[in-house]
Amino acid sequence: MTRNDIISVLGPVDETVIADIALTGASLDELREAFAWIGADEALVNEGHPLPGARVARLIEILDPPEDEDQLASAAPGFE
Repeated sequence: MTRNDIISVLGPVDETVIADIALTGASLDELREAFAWIGADEALVNEGHPLPGARVARLIEILDPPEDEDQLASAAPGFE
């Protein structure tokens, strides 16, 4: 998956995020699926979609990290 492929799904994103996504080895379809899960996880489950596979789950972690990680980063200046 190329940088342009990633941007075509996500829009402008940080270069680090692009690199992390590229390193997963995921396909463009898997990125689209991960993006759909972030926006409508409950709806997808209710529609009977199977839960995300390992690569899609990793993409979800990259795109939507758990809240406690975000809070930790903001609570500790200089922590990245």
